[in-house]
Amino acid sequence: MTGGGATAWSPAGGSAGKIAVKDGSDDGDPAKAEYYRHDSAGTKRTLWNKSGPGTTSYSGDGSKIIKFKACHENDWDDDDCSGWVAP
Repeated sequence: MTGGGATAWSPAGGSAGKIAVKDGSDDGDPAKAEYYRHDSAGTKRTLWNKSGPGTTSYSGDGSKIIKFKACHENDWDDDDCSGWVAP
């Protein structure tokens, strides 16, 4: 799933309980994935990637990811986000 310069996917690393986000933009703004897990379906979680363009960040393992979206943060404007998807 892609939103702005961010790409997120789940399952990641072979686990349905992991999500990844890659920063594909060289503008200095971070990428993030917002997601929900099965065992805490009412809690929105955020995985940040502040390591720079071309890098990928991975969440820790946990209960199954049930929906997620990719976002590219814009400092002074609304974030560019994909729609919510189920893995």
